[in-house]
This record gives sequence, structure tokens and C-alpha cells, in this order.
Amino acid sequence: MSILIHRIAKAKHLYHFAIQGGYKGVTKLLLERGDVDPNSLDNDCRTALSFAAELGDEGAVQLLLEPGDVSPDSPDGGDRTPLSFAAGKGRERVVKLLLKLGDPNSSDRQGQTSLSFAIQSGYKGVTKLLLGCGDVNPDSLDNNGRTPLYHTVMAVRKGLVKLFREHKLA
Repeated sequence: MSILIHRIAKAKHLYHFAIQGGYKGVTKLLLERGDVDPNSLDNDCRTALSFAAELGDEGAVQLLLEPGDVSPDSPDGGDRTPLSFAAGKGRERVVKLLLKLGDPNSSDRQGQTSLSFAIQSGYKGVTKLLLGCGDVNPDSLDNNGRTPLYHTVMAVRKGLVKLFREHKLA
């Protein structure tokens, strides 16, 4: 019970809590009221969409994006986007959905992109999706001058290195 109380206290808005808890019905009701700003940030400077994307809750992501007034690229306090949260957790279905609407090359304050997060976490399926979308820059540099391929090699992700080689040859 104390965890529940802590989560409610941390949530700036009830619908952030509803998204985090997977309460789609409650989320939908709150958003339909019209007095809820779906782009608002919680106490950790995150949007409800970023939580839904990180959790891989495709239904909640669609619910938030459906009216068209939520930005798929809405950054958190560290400039991470919902796509980067989904990619960093290996949420392939959500990544597919967000790739249709958002900027796959957006970067956080450290210059890391969704591709960087997918690679560092070792998600081959998401890495393949991102490289295959045609819009992702696999040579983007982070603030330390490192590319996603550098992160792949440093993490000893042999299967991902092979994906990069195939992508470069295509």
C-alpha cells in the first residue's frame, strides 16, 4: 500500500498515475473530460506518453496520440522522447507506431538517439526496425563524439554489428 501512495504522491496528474498503472479505462475517462492536458509534465518532467511508450502499452500510446493534440516527440526534462524510452526498453510494437509519427533522430541532452538506446540495451529487433525505417542516421554523433556503432562494439553486441554491416551494404 505504501508503494501505491508513493506513486500517487509523485504523480502530478492522476492520468499519469493511470497510465503508469495500466488503467486504460480511467485514462480514457480522464482524457475525455476535456480539462486534462495530455502534454503536461509530471514531477519528474515526463509526459504520460513517455511512460506509456516505456511500458510498451500500445493501447495507451494510441489513446494519447489519437486526438492529435499530443506530440509524439514531446521531450522529458532530459530531452528524451517517447520513442527513445520505447527503444531503450525493446518495445517493438510501440517503436513501430511512434516511427510513423515522430523524429527517429531526435537526441537527448547527451546527444543519444533512439538507436543508441536500443543498441546499448541490446534490442536487436528494435535496432533492425530503426535501421530499416530509412530515416535513421546510423552515423549520428553523441556529445562524446560516439556513434551508435561505437556503442554496439563497446557493448560487444556481435549480432548488432552484423546488422550495421548489412545496413551499410544495402
